[in-house]
Amino acid sequence: MYEIALSVGACVRSKTRVDIAWMISPSSSNEALALTPGAGRIGTLFDGAFDGSLADVASRKFSQGRRVAQTIGAFESSITGMAQGSDVEFMVVPAEQFPDWTWGALLERQSLAIVCTLDGIDVTGVEVFNAGSIVAAPQEVADLFSQGVSASKVAHDLIITIIHPVTKCVITGSGPIAEAIATVAETLGWKPVMETRGDIVSGLIAGLSHLDVVIIMGHDVESSSRNLASALESDAGYIGALGSRKMQEDRADWLAYREVTDLSRVHGPAGLDISAKTPAEIAISVAAQAISVLKAT
Repeated sequence: MYEIALSVGACVRSKTRVDIAWMISPSSSNEALALTPGAGRIGTLFDGAFDGSLADVASRKFSQGRRVAQTIGAFESSITGMAQGSDVEFMVVPAEQFPDWTWGALLERQSLAIVCTLDGIDVTGVEVFNAGSIVAAPQEVADLFSQGVSASKVAHDLIITIIHPVTKCVITGSGPIAEAIATVAETLGWKPVMETRGDIVSGLIAGLSHLDVVIIMGHDVESSSRNLASALESDAGYIGALGSRKMQEDRADWLAYREVTDLSRVHGPAGLDISAKTPAEIAISVAAQAISVLKAT
């Protein structure tokens, strides 16, 4: 839901109807789809495999959310890899049923527990708890929240959905070292994104939070320095700059010419000093340093 929070918040403020859809069974993730009148779709949910059926539910403009069951057909199976004939369940809930503060909390990448009260398949109420208010939640909600992983659970007349943010790792380069960093990031449960196109890199970096990592790479001083400037303007929790000390100095000069002189957040050359030589060793050293910095904040 974190990816759609900005757009959903804008819809709520403008009093535009928007329905939120997410899977509750057989698995749960942070993915969600926002559906607006006129077939507007924001976000992704299982690569769009269920968009049509979920949009159909949203188009009916129910005053309350609904628990939606569906059987996997050949089309959905080909996209998701789920067994044809198996059952899946979703929630489709109007944003107006959520507390107003939900979307701001998601923008801040807070961990949330979303509790939907059901009457049959109808959602009669939605409560949302964060780390500060979880003590007021039912015990089964608090217990699930404390496990620290995203999950959903059906408990009597409640649908409990827990979402915890995942660290993004934006890598502004390509090649063996970038690929090794992405592999290590995946092993850590992070979400790695490798990108070299300047305009897309800037957009990716701009949306980073204090939970996230950005690795600046590249042999071109101007483009890598521009990416570094974007990183310094962001809320990224860890900024690592790869490259020789000469490259670090050249980037610093490029930034200083543009009156950017505070580089205290930049770890460059990135990585712990473990005498790393191979791409895998460099990736491990960078990831270890990033973990250390993120845990300290």
